[in-house]
Order: sequence, then structure tokens, then C-alpha cells
Amino acid sequence: MQFPKVLVLGATGRIGAILRRCWPQDGPRWQSRAPQGGPGWCVLDPLGDPAALARAARGCDAVLCLAGGVPGRGRLADNAPLARAAVRAGAETGARVLLASSAAVYGAAGGVLREDAVPVPVSEYGAAKVAMERRGAALAAELGVPVTALRIGNVAGVDAILGGWRPGFRLDRFGDGRTPRRSYVGPATLARVLGDLLAVPDLPGVLNIAVPGVVEMGALLAAADLGWTPRTPDDSAIPEVRLCTETLQRFTAFTPAESTAAEMVAQWRALEAMETG
Repeated sequence: MQFPKVLVLGATGRIGAILRRCWPQDGPRWQSRAPQGGPGWCVLDPLGDPAALARAARGCDAVLCLAGGVPGRGRLADNAPLARAAVRAGAETGARVLLASSAAVYGAAGGVLREDAVPVPVSEYGAAKVAMERRGAALAAELGVPVTALRIGNVAGVDAILGGWRPGFRLDRFGDGRTPRRSYVGPATLARVLGDLLAVPDLPGVLNIAVPGVVEMGALLAAADLGWTPRTPDDSAIPEVRLCTETLQRFTAFTPAESTAAEMVAQWRALEAMETG
């Protein structure tokens, strides 16, 4: 089966790096603002050169917009304009648009979070992603472009637990002995899921992206053989946050192993080996 023709905006970021290692080398088009080594790169500024962006998207089935500021890197205010630039490119070329959003839009809500929940972000990053979703969807409706916001959960290895681990790492441990439970996805699983979604011609406007269930953060550290020191949670700590994946599972299937800490860590380690090998 041929891989969908896709233009990936923001391909030099952390998720872009995962996709470049997991996806076929000769299919996707990768966007960067600066020259890169290897095939398939389009060097352009999505905000400063919309004509070049439209040319890069020509012939593609979809535009996957990973571009945008994240805490500590880039301007958060750029998220919405970049999404709108991707939608305009979709309008000019007939490509569908997938916007990389985040589970941060749900804020401090606990329990099972469905896509129809009202976003109540508590961080600037979450608020920027909500604005991106809304402004992107509004322009898409105006121009007749199919657009889907992908609310991506924690990605093993680029998260605050595995990716942020340092000697002396401290982690909440609740009275029942358990550590925080969150929705996660392994990096290779994420790449596979995004590839599956690109092949679906009619997606809903919002999709949660995570494997079914939750994983304990302490279990991830144990699987990675990374030590940590327990701390008493404060009153605002939330024991469990679970993204509902019922809608996602209409478009892609998961194996039981993909929901385990061991598999997520194995995927992360394998990608690290590819990077250093």
C-alpha cells in the first residue's frame, strides 16, 4: 500500500524527528525554514511565503501541521497563524489538513476526557492550542477545507517523565502507593497512527491521540531503569487523566502491548539508538 502524499510542516521538531525515522524515506515532503540534509525537504517560511507553501503542498493528499511554538522554544502566538496558513494551502491545493494540538487544551480536568469536552486550559501553551484549533476550524469552514485537530497525549521520550528525567528526579506518589496515571503513546505507535489517519479521507474535526487506557509514570521510569524519589502530592495533583480513544479506534487498531510501559520505553530506546547509530 502506498504511503499517503503528505507535506509535514515543522518537520524539524520533536514529533517531526520521530516521523522522519519511522515513515518511508521517499514519500513525505518535509518543511523546514533552513536547509537540511537528505531528500524530500522543502525550505520555506509558512508565514512569510504562502505561495511557496502552496507549491510545496501541490499534489499532496494532506498537510500535517506540526509547526508552532512550544514552551521554551518558539512563539506560542505563532500557533494559530501557522494553522491558518496550512488551511489556506489546503484550500489552494485540495489537501486535507491535520493540526497537531495537545491534551493540554483540557487543562486540569481529571477522569475520562472526550473530544466534546469544553477545553479549559490552565497553561499558556494549552490556551495557544485552543486558539489554534478554533481559528483553524473557522477558516476551514469558510474555505471548505476538511480539517482535524489532533489532541496528542504524552509521547514517551519527549515527555516530562522519560524525556525530562534527571538524577534526583522526584515524582508524586499517592496514598494508595500509585504514581500519576496518564494517557501516553509510544513514538513508533504515534508514527503508525498518524500514517493510518492520513489514509482516512473523512475524519472528525477533533481526535484524541493516545493508546487505550493509562500508564503509571512510575512504571515508565521502572521500565527504563531510571531511579526516582517519591514525594507527597499537593492538593491540586490529579491521580488520573485519561483521553477517551473510542473515536480514534474507529480508524486505527492497537495491540495490547502498545499500552504497556515496557513497549513504550522499548520504542523510545530504539529511536534513540537510530539517532546515535
